[in-house]
Amino acid sequence: MESYPAPARALVAAMTEAAAEHPERAVAIQGAPGCNSHIAALEAIPDALPLPCFSFEDALDAVKDGKARRALIPIENSLHGRVADIHFLLPESGLSITGEHFMPIRYWLMGLAGGQVTGAMSHPQALGQCRHWLRAHGLKSLPYTDTAGAAAMVAELGDGSIGAIAPRLAADLYGLELIADRLEDSDDNTTRFVMLEEGAVTPPSGGPRMTSFVFEVKNVPAALYKALGGFATNGVNMTKLESYQRGASFAATAFYCDVEGGPDDANLGRALEELEFHTKSHRILGTYPQARPRG
Repeated sequence: MESYPAPARALVAAMTEAAAEHPERAVAIQGAPGCNSHIAALEAIPDALPLPCFSFEDALDAVKDGKARRALIPIENSLHGRVADIHFLLPESGLSITGEHFMPIRYWLMGLAGGQVTGAMSHPQALGQCRHWLRAHGLKSLPYTDTAGAAAMVAELGDGSIGAIAPRLAADLYGLELIADRLEDSDDNTTRFVMLEEGAVTPPSGGPRMTSFVFEVKNVPAALYKALGGFATNGVNMTKLESYQRGASFAATAFYCDVEGGPDDANLGRALEELEFHTKSHRILGTYPQARPRG
């Protein structure tokens, strides 16, 4: 908690105490009170008790340590792509994806009353989502660990030249003045969050489902083509495929993938069997209800 700016610490302490009393309702989030994950947790689970954690690792550990039943983690944004390091953290956490939540993202520039802002502090994802606005207004980007934490830091610094880009809730929590709104570079700016829990939870097969998994290809010609062939021949709709390197050898590539359906569906089951044959390793991260139609 000492890693948070002073204006956020009392709120973090109160929210941590509430979560400790009812861990079955606690949802671990990354960021200070007032961040987008805080808002998303209350949208996804109205009776949730958000548990602020300073890092993504801390949020995942809170679930493994029994401090929270779930974690809600942003995985990708429609403007700025995937959240850094999340593809490494999800497989390593040992937790299962049990749900997804999409939330429109709206940003405000906020600062001290009467200040003349020349620099905007925020999470790199938020700065990236507002880069055109920042450039047009000649403001310097100042990276920080999270959006609401940046707002708390602005309140702590007391420097009128530094503002924060954060959700409106952060201005209310830390006593900042709203300077400008709708900073995001697209009106359809949206972040996808995933819910993570201990143990595999397979939803009923009646409604649309998603399955997320990771795999590592063999270091042979046409390795990816062979690994993905089964999804094409079995008519499985693949909605996401992203690559990332594991280790420093650069000899083989790992992939994160989302597909429609569940492993107990005949077509996806056959595709996963073929995937196993053509890859060094693969692991299903979770099967969960589809929150938004794909396609």
